[in-house]
Amino acid sequence: MRRKTLFAWQAACLLLVALTLYLGHDQLARLPRPALFQPPGHQQSRNGSTSPVAKPVEHGILSPENRTAYIQAIMQPNATHLPRLQCPQSDFSRYDYLKRDDGESDSSRIQYLIALDLRECLSLLPRLIGSVVETIRFLGPERCALSIIEGNSPDGTGEVLAALRPELDKLTTTYYFQSSDINPKQGNRIEKLAALRNMAVQPLLDDEEAKKYSPSTTVVFLNDVAICAEDILELAHQRRFLGADMTCAMDWTYVGRDPTFYDVWIARGMTGDSFFEIPASGSWDSAWNLFWNDPGAHARLAAYRPFQVFSCWNGATAFTAAPLLHRQIAFRAAREGECMQGEPQLFCKDLWFHGHGKIAVVPSVSLEYSDEKGRQIKLAKGFTSQWATGLGSDEDKIDWRLEPPAQVKCIPSYEHQFFEAWNKTQPGT
Repeated sequence: MRRKTLFAWQAACLLLVALTLYLGHDQLARLPRPALFQPPGHQQSRNGSTSPVAKPVEHGILSPENRTAYIQAIMQPNATHLPRLQCPQSDFSRYDYLKRDDGESDSSRIQYLIALDLRECLSLLPRLIGSVVETIRFLGPERCALSIIEGNSPDGTGEVLAALRPELDKLTTTYYFQSSDINPKQGNRIEKLAALRNMAVQPLLDDEEAKKYSPSTTVVFLNDVAICAEDILELAHQRRFLGADMTCAMDWTYVGRDPTFYDVWIARGMTGDSFFEIPASGSWDSAWNLFWNDPGAHARLAAYRPFQVFSCWNGATAFTAAPLLHRQIAFRAAREGECMQGEPQLFCKDLWFHGHGKIAVVPSVSLEYSDEKGRQIKLAKGFTSQWATGLGSDEDKIDWRLEPPAQVKCIPSYEHQFFEAWNKTQPGT
């Protein structure tokens, strides 16, 4: 009984922290359009592409030797001089077809934009960015671009990311890197998080730079997670194989002995409900009972097969570039009268509104937010390659619902949870 009470207390604290990370104290409002779409300054890369200018480092945090050690760990997949989650030596033949055009895209355009917002995650860079580089090498450096926004990192994260440029230029891949002073801890958090995400996908929002991309380009947006190259490739594969507009991983955390799904504030199933039930008390006693009211999603999760959802992010996602290139959507905060919610959920809501509602979770991709816990979650849930074989089967296919749930749960707080129309405050509704 004592253990159960302790677990519930820890879980409640975790969700409170998660909500605090997103919620600001001021009323949320959409950023003015110029703030979203005004391109930053640019500098020319060796491969001829333009990249946002990184602010110079006034006082070096890392020694040159330390920076070099991190760069070597990132660029050399088998390097062992810095600790990181050890990923399996997978056979990537399942993903070979991703190197080829899909028949609809212009082969001269960039086919994959990998985007990240990073802050103070130096120790994770060998695994996280190392996997990104491994993915770029596999897919073809000239077919990929990497966009990273770094901010407020007193641990040297920005120095390492800036020092990556010569190595990525050697690969002839396009590298956009910018450090930002935006601090989501001050003021309206969701508005600032939305601005940072828009900075990461800025190449698609800038009129000139966007010409390098195709509507069929896949955007892979990663959080600061311990991720393997096979995880990234699986999300890209499932987006194409399923004909999805967006695919998400499953992210987990440990609030006790067993892993708990993390992104519960953002994710909503096709019932419109959260992935697990959280009562007004804030108890997470039902955290292991995912999709308790959706038997179809529950069964597919248990079988590690993709399933459709209303919204997700879950640490890593792959989505179509089309609605960004067509200026239909961008990341934003809630409008006046709209549910207090995170910018990823609003992004999914806007995808649905513009006819891009084929959104799926890929449960074979399990992620955590540190190397140590990432190792634990891979042992508990399995590496992606343990579940993904061949090119996929008909059982993996999704019978897509083209209409979203009529109502979606809003959770501004534990005590105040309610369902509202999924398209509330959308223009024309």
